[in-house]
Amino acid sequence: MANEQELIAARKAHAQALAEQGVLPFPNDYRADEEKRREVLSIALSEEQRTALPDEASVPADADHFPLYGRVIAKRGPFLVIRTPYGDAQTLVRPELLSPEDAKVLAEVDLADHIAVEGPLMRTRTGALALRAVKYRHLGKALLPPPDKWHGLTDVEKRYRERYVDLFSNPDVAKVFRARSLIVKGLREFLDEEAFLEVETPLLHQMRGGAIAKPFHTHHNALDLPLYLRIAPELYLKRLVVGGFDRVYEIGRNFRNEGVSTRHNPEFTMLEYYMAYATYEDLMNMTEQMLKRIDQLLCTYYPEFVNDRSFALASRWERVPMRESIAHRIERAGHAPVAKTIWSAVLTREVIFDEAKLAAACDAMSSKVDENTQKLLRKVRSNGERIFLLYELLVEPELTNLYRTDDGLQSLPVFITEYPFEVSPLARKNDKNPAYVDRFELFIEGREVANAFSELNDPEDQAERFRAQLTNRESGDEEAMDFDADYIRALSHGMPPAAGFGLGVDRLVMTLCNQPSIRDVLLFPLMRPPTADEPVTEKPA
Repeated sequence: MANEQELIAARKAHAQALAEQGVLPFPNDYRADEEKRREVLSIALSEEQRTALPDEASVPADADHFPLYGRVIAKRGPFLVIRTPYGDAQTLVRPELLSPEDAKVLAEVDLADHIAVEGPLMRTRTGALALRAVKYRHLGKALLPPPDKWHGLTDVEKRYRERYVDLFSNPDVAKVFRARSLIVKGLREFLDEEAFLEVETPLLHQMRGGAIAKPFHTHHNALDLPLYLRIAPELYLKRLVVGGFDRVYEIGRNFRNEGVSTRHNPEFTMLEYYMAYATYEDLMNMTEQMLKRIDQLLCTYYPEFVNDRSFALASRWERVPMRESIAHRIERAGHAPVAKTIWSAVLTREVIFDEAKLAAACDAMSSKVDENTQKLLRKVRSNGERIFLLYELLVEPELTNLYRTDDGLQSLPVFITEYPFEVSPLARKNDKNPAYVDRFELFIEGREVANAFSELNDPEDQAERFRAQLTNRESGDEEAMDFDADYIRALSHGMPPAAGFGLGVDRLVMTLCNQPSIRDVLLFPLMRPPTADEPVTEKPA
């Protein structure tokens, strides 16, 4: 079997043969007719329309001609299969039906080349559509061979690195990204209909803010200014609310210098919006409406992503305060499918809702838990941090088991509410219990998808929260925020009561399209350079 370099050499020879015929190997003068091409693919997908086509011997001499153009993905005798953005279709290319010049060009075709044909439509012996070519054009030479036998790329790392090959060789992969585009379009349409204004805010920030995360550092040479890549657009969007834009949103990239996992990529896409004269409870209602509408869009155009789901969006959406969720976890610990934990011995509903008793219970358990949990408990500085830690340890991994449909077959979306104020430095304290804030996070099938809260618009309270963040920084917290004096100045000019919302677009696409990793919904995820024993495909000379 020929090695890759021999195949490349053969393809270069074909390109040279085209040039000697006066045909450019890489032309740029073909004019597409998308409407006609879509019509060909529509007929190819319709059994009724295919059945009505004539067979090859019965094609009328005056039959309408159609164009078909794209990448050649298979040769089957006189048939070439062409891949387009709308699906695959085949053309019957008999050299004797072409002009002598076109027949010579046809002789140099390789798999993965781009070509165009023109001719009438017909039905093959198997009942499939084919375009019987009477004109043939070469549109672009592929100097590298495609994946073996067009089974597609199967090496995961190679798929992500060579996404361009992954997309044209694996149609299901391309379908995910088309669905992603539909989802983003649906988000925009929903917010536009609700009178939100789409804006753009800076990606280069002079200080860390908008979220608790470790930033990327950069530097502006002309101004000799250290800068950070944006962690979140939040503080800039809220400045616009102060300025009189009552409803604003932005869909854009954020950057966080964190680990890479199936749910994390250093750069990712967020939707954030801010709505004056609204509370976090209003946003829960709005979130449910928005995501149900997005899912209806997906069901219409890509029903294969909606079938056989392990979660139910059409059913009820649970709303559970964080401390209540911990109580649920403990109270249901003895019942399948939630496993019993050692915390069940000391935690009860009474203990969870009593600060002194909860501190004593955690101290009592500190010697009985694993070493990693012991380290986390030692870092706790307040009851709020203690509640949040227990939630992360005990509840979050079990959300899909704790909250299910009545028949138990699917998990339910869950809004976790009433977060401790210590872990919510930008959220408004609850009027009745200021130890907690008016905030929710939305989880679907165990994935955190969205975060929202009633906004803090008291400048003195916000300044005190920023100071607490600086204290955390001095204690070694690399993710703590800076003190943003200009933002305090903006709040001092008066911000109306408002609520703000952030949604991870990548995680939403993962969830709705049933993709196991964030890399499966990012066209170009961050990758390590290939190792010495995994070289990058050699470029043509």
